[in-house]
Amino acid sequence: MDPPSAAGLGGADPQLQRFIEVETQKQRFQQLVHQMTELCWEKCMDKPGPKLDSRAETCFVNCVERFIDTSQFILNRLEQTQKSKSAFSESLSD
Repeated sequence: MDPPSAAGLGGADPQLQRFIEVETQKQRFQQLVHQMTELCWEKCMDKPGPKLDSRAETCFVNCVERFIDTSQFILNRLEQTQKSKSAFSESLSD
C-alpha cells in the first residue's frame, strides 16, 4: 500500500506534509535498493560461498553502476518531459 502523498493532505500541517514527503522519498530509495540488490544478485551470483570471487565482485560493481546510470537517465528524461509539457502548456495559455 502506498503512503498518502503530501499533496493529498490539502490543509494539513506543513511540518506533517514535509515529514510525509521525506518518508515517501526514503521508501522509494529503499525500493530502488531492493530492486538493485535482487537484480544484481540474480545476475551475478552463481553459487553463494564464504566470499566473493573476483568475477562476481566485478559483476556486482558493473551491475550497480549500470543500475544507477539507468535510474539517473530515466529521472533526467522524466524531468525533461515534465519541463517540455509545462512549457507547452504555458505557450497555449498565452
